[in-house]
Amino acid sequence: MPELPEVEVVRRGLAEHVVGRRVAAAEVLHLRAVRRHLAGPADVIGRLTGRTLTAARRRGKYLWLELDSAEALLAHLGMSGQLLVCDPATPPQKHLRVLLSFADGGPQLRFVDQRTFGGVSVETLVGADTDPAEQVPEPIAHIARDPMDPAFDAAEVVTALRARRTGLKRALLDQSLVSGIGNIYADEALWRAKLHGTRPTATLTRKAGLGVLARAAEVMDEALDQGGTSFDALYVNVNGNSGFFDRSLNVYGQEDRPCSRCGTPIRREPFMNRSSYFCPHCQPPPRQPHR
Repeated sequence: MPELPEVEVVRRGLAEHVVGRRVAAAEVLHLRAVRRHLAGPADVIGRLTGRTLTAARRRGKYLWLELDSAEALLAHLGMSGQLLVCDPATPPQKHLRVLLSFADGGPQLRFVDQRTFGGVSVETLVGADTDPAEQVPEPIAHIARDPMDPAFDAAEVVTALRARRTGLKRALLDQSLVSGIGNIYADEALWRAKLHGTRPTATLTRKAGLGVLARAAEVMDEALDQGGTSFDALYVNVNGNSGFFDRSLNVYGQEDRPCSRCGTPIRREPFMNRSSYFCPHCQPPPRQPHR
């Protein structure tokens, strides 16, 4: 599933290619793509047609296009969703789900989703009445800010982390605490911070907490510079190009390869139906209490 850097790459592409343009026509080609819009596809089409896209924004792994109607086209990419900017003459993609054409006759915006776990919906913007730039679509109002957000309060997040009774990696993946950090970048941030993912959050020092959040922002910023992490052809920007940060990963997917810091073989362990990767020397597991 795309994580924050991959979604931010898409958001920047949308800001460049579709913001400021008026929707001339909207087509819903697969009902599952708009299943989160309970009023149905006709309502999606009606709310989009004739509207101008005024901004492209993101919070965590969610992104949206603001409309000139106090609403927004909210998109979640799911496992395989792609928002592509295409010449109208380009043949429809096999898994094309939603299509927006614009009044200027220029490139279309296409939502393509092979596995149909993603989707789009038109939502009301809520919150921050004095600053429209701080508003978010109503369904994601509970999503916390991410470490790359200028208004992110790391000290406040560390306080919340330390109040939890859980493992550090689980807390980093909790989108109500801190958004945007997925499995890949959690492992990379923990490796950089020399912390094990099962470290109890209650034992985390404030310095260590601030450190791992800083490392998370650092690694995601580096991934963003390289277009994100693409493990297959499904993770692409609006022009269909893949990122290549996977070549710079230190632990994720590196099982049995030597740690680039100490040479110890990287280890993989099951984690929440996924995997965690870590260096057993640089990131020793926490000691179990004596019984």
